[in-house]
Amino acid sequence: MQGAAKAAGWGLLMVALILGTPLFGQVLEPGTQAAAPNPLADTTMTPGKMFLFGLEARFAKDVAELGGAAFAKWSADDAVLLGNGKAPVVGKVAIARAAAWSPKDYQLTWTPTDAVMSPVGDMGYTWGHYEGHSKDASGNPVTTSGRYITVWRKQADGTWKLVLDAGANEPAAAGDCCKLPTPGN
Repeated sequence: MQGAAKAAGWGLLMVALILGTPLFGQVLEPGTQAAAPNPLADTTMTPGKMFLFGLEARFAKDVAELGGAAFAKWSADDAVLLGNGKAPVVGKVAIARAAAWSPKDYQLTWTPTDAVMSPVGDMGYTWGHYEGHSKDASGNPVTTSGRYITVWRKQADGTWKLVLDAGANEPAAAGDCCKLPTPGN
C-alpha cells in the first residue's frame, strides 16, 4: 500500500510539472534568497498564480502560529511529504505525527518564487526558498535552508489542500552546487 501511495505522489508531481504551463523561474546563486513575489512587477502574473501565492501566504501564517500542526491542517488525506534523506511521510495522520514541532522550538519560513495553476484550475504548484531556524542541544542557533515545491489540489468541498510537499537543503558550502568533479576524484 505504501508503494502505491509513493507512486501516486510521484505521479502527482509529474502531472503538476506538465500541467501545460511551462515553469519559468530564476536560478539563484547558492546562499541568496529570492525577493518576495511582486505581482505588479511580474509580467507572467495570472489570477491562478495570484491565488496560489495567497494560498501559500495563509499556509505560511498558520505554520508560523501552529508549527508542524499546520502541515496536517493543510494536508489532503492522501498527501505526501518528501524531505532530505528521510523516508516519505504518507497521509494526513502520518504527517500529523511526523510534524509535531512547536513554533517556539522551530521557525519555518518560505518565499514562493513562482506558481503555476492547471488549465482547469483544480491543481497547481508553488516553488521557492525556505529557511528553518532552531537551536542545537547546546542552545546554539541552527539555520537550514533550501528549495521546496508544494503541489496543491482543490478538494471536493472546494477547499485547497497540499498533496505533495518536497524540500531539498542547500549545499553545505556556497560553491558546492556548481562544482564539477575533477578527473580522478
